[in-house]
Amino acid sequence: MTTEQQQTTDRVTTAALPSLIPFRTRRPLPGFSLSLGLGMAWLGVVVLLPLLALAWRAAGLGMDGWLRAIHDPRVQAALKLSFGAALAASLLALVAGAIVAWVLVRYRFPGRRLLDALVDLPFALPTAVAGIALTAIYSSNGWVGRFVEPLGLKIAYTWLGIVIALVFIGLPFAVRTVQPVLEALGHEQEEAAASLGASRFTTLRRVILPELLPALLTGFSLAFARALGEYGSVIFIAGNKPFATEIAPLLITIRLEEYDYNGAIAIAALLLAASFVCLLAINAIPSLFAHERREQGRG
Repeated sequence: MTTEQQQTTDRVTTAALPSLIPFRTRRPLPGFSLSLGLGMAWLGVVVLLPLLALAWRAAGLGMDGWLRAIHDPRVQAALKLSFGAALAASLLALVAGAIVAWVLVRYRFPGRRLLDALVDLPFALPTAVAGIALTAIYSSNGWVGRFVEPLGLKIAYTWLGIVIALVFIGLPFAVRTVQPVLEALGHEQEEAAASLGASRFTTLRRVILPELLPALLTGFSLAFARALGEYGSVIFIAGNKPFATEIAPLLITIRLEEYDYNGAIAIAALLLAASFVCLLAINAIPSLFAHERREQGRG
């Protein structure tokens, strides 16, 4: 190819580049401003607007009205049950979820994929169906209840049944937050600790748990926030007895049926505030641990 032909080819290629570059960089969604505006609009209509409406109505009650609704003995009993059961269920789900995640990541066995899929079943299963199924299992004539009730352990229609239902819906959060961290952790650090003479407990305490702690706290916060507002899977197995097994979300519905809108708003606002604190904690946990690691690196 002569020099003149080469120059002609270069000019043609250069002229074609402007038309090729936009084609290669074309994105399936519109520009950043329009995409951000549409996303925030949908988020505002679906999520933020109802929450702001609830916060506005709760603020309109005033401190006296809000305290008057919360100081009701029945409300306090329901709140104590909801917060206590959510705390206990989140701790149990955290331990069980960490063990399930460990098994799924570190072992290969027949049925592993099926077990991995079953972890997400509470996400897909309607909560009312879960509640009916749990009640059928743990009631006095159920598969489990018929054997444990003669021993003096009643599960259905007690606080224990509520905790079991909340563990059922909180377990996937613990598994799915710990599982990716375990997959990224690998075996190298454990093998290094074993080569230095560390025992299994020391390896677990000094090597594995520090790496899993942010994920564990995140899974606990997610499970607690979900359990605090859970309704469908609990009302069937709880028994809904005032001052005994009546949860706060159910009491909100009862207050609405009684046309006590201020009482319902006060309870809902308290649960919303607790869930919002959990979300703040979830977002703050990675930053706190990253800052701590940077400080340790400098030291």
